[in-house]
Amino acid sequence: MSVKLSLLAILDQGPCYGYQLRAEFDRRTGSTWPLNVGQIYNTLERLERDGLVERDDADENGHVFWRITDAGSAEVSGWLGAPVERAAGTRDELAVKLSLAATLPGVDVAAVIRTQRRATSERLRELRRAAHAAADQGGPEELARSLVTDSVLFAAEAEERWLDHAERRLSAHPDHAMALELSSERPKRGRPVRAHAPRP
Repeated sequence: MSVKLSLLAILDQGPCYGYQLRAEFDRRTGSTWPLNVGQIYNTLERLERDGLVERDDADENGHVFWRITDAGSAEVSGWLGAPVERAAGTRDELAVKLSLAATLPGVDVAAVIRTQRRATSERLRELRRAAHAAADQGGPEELARSLVTDSVLFAAEAEERWLDHAERRLSAHPDHAMALELSSERPKRGRPVRAHAPRP
């Protein structure tokens, strides 16, 4: 998630101060990914350095407002008009954990899957309750919240389907056939051994 571009998109609606930006981000994303105020101010300072925002006047309470520049507005327009590029080969901890568990001798991979499935099922129940509770409410804030909730819900449903798939694939192999011992072949690269100077 790009905090920089999210803050810029909000500032494109008008000047805001740090806490106000945090509140606006929460309103528009259903408080799913809360931002730390320090993170917001660090991001604003980087945006200022890059010429995308500038400091504006302070109000009577001392809140310093930030205003987007023309370059910042162009950045927001480009972001909203471009697809989100999903990083190829992003490490998924669950996929890595399961692939290692499947190849380590003595690990009950079925138990690993059951543990994860219970956690995923509980998460799905919570998300479905939240989605159901928000279904009867209207307005732009609820619509924004439901879009984020639906995205997380669909990802959890996909994880549940993937666990079913992994369980079927693994059940076709006896445990001993999957275990990998450490390879006897040594990689070509490694930390070189330091030569010790002969003692006098």
